[in-house]
Amino acid sequence: MADEPNPEDLEIADELIAERRAEAPGETPEDMTPWQRPITAVIDVINYRAGQIIALLMVPLIIVVVYEVFSRNTFAILQNAGMDELARSLGLGPTLWVYDTSRMIAGVLFMAAAGYGLMRGVHIRADFIYRFWSNKTQATVDATLYLLFFMPSMIFFTIVASEFWWLAYSRGETMQIDSAWGPLLWPARLAMPIGGFLLMLQGIPEIFRAFHKMGKERERWFVRALPFYIVGLAWLILAIFTPDIVPGGDWFTGIMSATPNLDKPTIGLIMLGAMLFVIFIGFPIAFTLIFLAFVFGIWGSNFKLTTLLMTLNTNSTMLNDQLMAVPLFVLMGIVMEAAGLMERLFASIQMIMARVRGALFIAVLIVSTIFAAATGIVGASVTLLGIMAGATMSRSGYDVKLAAGTITAGGTLGILIPPSIMLIVMGPVLEVSTLDLFRGAFVPGALLATLYLLYTLGRCWLNPSLGPILSEEDQPDTSRYYGAEVALICLGVLTICRVFGLGIGGAFGGLVPFGGLFVLAITLAVAYFAYRSLSILKIVVPIAVLFHLYMIVANMGDGLPIWSMVFGAFIVLLAYLGRPIYGPDAEAFHFSDLWDEFFAGLMPPTILISFALGSILLGFATPAEAAAMGAFGAILLSIGYRKFTIPSFFDSLVKALEITVLIMFLVAASNFFGAQFSALGTPAMMTQLLLGLEMSDYLILLLVMALIFLLGWPLEWVPIVLIVVPILLPTVEALSVHGLDRYDLMVWFGILVAVNLQTAWLSPPVALSAYFLKGVVPNWDLKDIYLGMMQFMMVQLVGLILLFVFPQLVLWLPKVMGGG
Repeated sequence: MADEPNPEDLEIADELIAERRAEAPGETPEDMTPWQRPITAVIDVINYRAGQIIALLMVPLIIVVVYEVFSRNTFAILQNAGMDELARSLGLGPTLWVYDTSRMIAGVLFMAAAGYGLMRGVHIRADFIYRFWSNKTQATVDATLYLLFFMPSMIFFTIVASEFWWLAYSRGETMQIDSAWGPLLWPARLAMPIGGFLLMLQGIPEIFRAFHKMGKERERWFVRALPFYIVGLAWLILAIFTPDIVPGGDWFTGIMSATPNLDKPTIGLIMLGAMLFVIFIGFPIAFTLIFLAFVFGIWGSNFKLTTLLMTLNTNSTMLNDQLMAVPLFVLMGIVMEAAGLMERLFASIQMIMARVRGALFIAVLIVSTIFAAATGIVGASVTLLGIMAGATMSRSGYDVKLAAGTITAGGTLGILIPPSIMLIVMGPVLEVSTLDLFRGAFVPGALLATLYLLYTLGRCWLNPSLGPILSEEDQPDTSRYYGAEVALICLGVLTICRVFGLGIGGAFGGLVPFGGLFVLAITLAVAYFAYRSLSILKIVVPIAVLFHLYMIVANMGDGLPIWSMVFGAFIVLLAYLGRPIYGPDAEAFHFSDLWDEFFAGLMPPTILISFALGSILLGFATPAEAAAMGAFGAILLSIGYRKFTIPSFFDSLVKALEITVLIMFLVAASNFFGAQFSALGTPAMMTQLLLGLEMSDYLILLLVMALIFLLGWPLEWVPIVLIVVPILLPTVEALSVHGLDRYDLMVWFGILVAVNLQTAWLSPPVALSAYFLKGVVPNWDLKDIYLGMMQFMMVQLVGLILLFVFPQLVLWLPKVMGGG
């Protein structure tokens, strides 16, 4: 049986990657067949250098998008202040060229670096069957499928992409449909044939590595068959593209253009079955989709239509402005993780909650929620939380199963809480705005985090031994009035949040230019001096209370909502708990040193989240623009924390490129497969079949959710979102549930799928979260980690049921913020 993944070899960027290659580029096994070693080494190095160069394109991508955001918003502010002439003299204002330039750069990133991705082993395979085979069997299957599937499909892709590029170049085609600037298309399209060629070239070393892995005896059989294979492959290529000059070309053309002896929907069903069979064998999913779409597309229609669908879908994926956010958000998360911002925040929250049972559970869930909003990278969250909390939990006598479940469940919030890479990818699939998916995921993300928190604290309340109070050595030094400290800090944080919300809502825009920032800066300054001076604190507290009460009354309208009454009562309660600052022993009150550490850890990610995520939710910036601003902000924070170095930043660029290539190439492959599958009419047939059953629409939707839930066990979210969801989508669109229109139904369904797919991270055998955690807490048994994860799967099901029964939990925020 093949080895299990080695937890120590996993990196935070491995969360979607089936097998990252360990050896250095150009390094080959000494016992590899001598004539294969130099070929393997040279091609590896070519793709490695190409990947390094392409990764640097993220820098100009960030620069141009940040420039656009700054120029447009500064122009709007100056214009509102009556300074139009100044804005124009500075050359500020919306641009025409940034939108097209940025999406062309993003398209080149994933397409031209496809060969690098294969060289590094960054691809997805459903290896839950594959991993149980012997090395010889794995290698034999790999070599066979690379020769039969990969090489022909990549050669076809390269040739057709070259023709597509030449057409754009020779005709001088420009972007006309969705572009006001109208730039030439051929520079971006050049990435398609180059990327296809480099990817095809990298297939040769992969075949040689499979030969080496299978052993010399079996390798000899493959090597002897290679000349016949090369001749046959050459004949096939010539018969397809130049049938007039090759024997049998006309015969082969006749076969390809012949009317299929089966109806098209049936061919689509066979195509679906073949896809599942090959994927479950363990071949990389993206290459499987491309080859099967070619074969069954030609069988069901014709070669010309099939190649047209391939080129158009690849081109549309490259130029998709929503998907442009993927590399930028990934980079933001990796840079933030490298800067070490979360360690300080976790340590401070742990100290603040030290006197509460289950304090470390609380700290883990709070930090994981903040980190999820800041990065969206599950591997980073689980790894860091394990490093920060694992040893302390063990030392404090925490239950291993509950601790492991809390860490892994908290880490999975990264794929749901915005900015979620999964939601960015899902938006174009569902044909809804990524902005509305982000808004719709906000409440469910908070709901799941709350359910996790209630579950852990409830377990600790019923059985205190599961999460005992921290030992004396782990507890901080505080003032005698620690409760008053907590209450006054909460009051201050809520006040700053309210001022910030009013500022970005434009409440202070009419005062002075940059009024929102100006008032926020004054508020922060006052809060700081109150934090440092007791006499100022005594003055500021009643002002803050009156400010909140005034805002509640001013916004009451025709009545006072219950939540406003509760919030007002909470503000009064905080002020009451802070009353020791006015007592006879007030001089004994002081804020403990742990609050300095808390704010030092809290402020950087909070500011980043507020400006990146807040700008998306409020509609001030597109997800791609917010992602660029977030990546830029993460770089500035890294510099501020003195963690920024050129080598580490370059390493972050390369890691971000690897995940981008993995996701985006699979997006392009699944779009091609889905377009061909739809052209065969199979989804429509399946929809008619399901709707023809005597079942309610709600039961059909439950069956769809159950199928996705079950597929979440063996498969990661990427193939489910990009392959399974498009197949099921026509059925879901035809349902009538909760009286929702098509758009609201898709937003609600998308969030249901997102919550459902968190099971992929909490369910064995594929759940890499368990391996990440085992790698950083080796003394925890893998069985206990799995049992802990399964508990939180059940909690997650409760959250999913609530969202299914009450769709307004998803749709309320998009309606409110969208003006609906």
